[in-house]
Amino acid sequence: MTDGASDWYGPETATFGDRVAGAREAAGMTQSQLARLLGVKKSTLIGWEDDISEPRANKLQMMAGLLNVSIMWLLTGEGDGTAAPEEEDEAAPDYQAFLAELREIRAAMRANAERAARLEKRMRQALQEQGA
Repeated sequence: MTDGASDWYGPETATFGDRVAGAREAAGMTQSQLARLLGVKKSTLIGWEDDISEPRANKLQMMAGLLNVSIMWLLTGEGDGTAAPEEEDEAAPDYQAFLAELREIRAAMRANAERAARLEKRMRQALQEQGA
């Protein structure tokens, strides 16, 4: 894949759901079409694309095949995936700046969520030790 695609869908800028939605759109499928092919409800697929839930391994494998991307690319953004979306119209450069800023915010939020999870784990351990 091109460097733009790896940056666009890479682990620092895109989530699993972003990659599913991007690959689905690149394949020219609607959410309803992909859900039907996978044998799941549209709401289930929407949950995956919105990063609310994740598919089981068998559905992940089917999805990778249907979208013509690797499982690793869906999970991490590395490997065989889809090309980055075409650049928007040059007349609207502000939109590109907005998208770049949103990707930066998403990366920061992900880092903070991981930091909060580590702190929560330490706090639970401290409370368990204190109660023991």
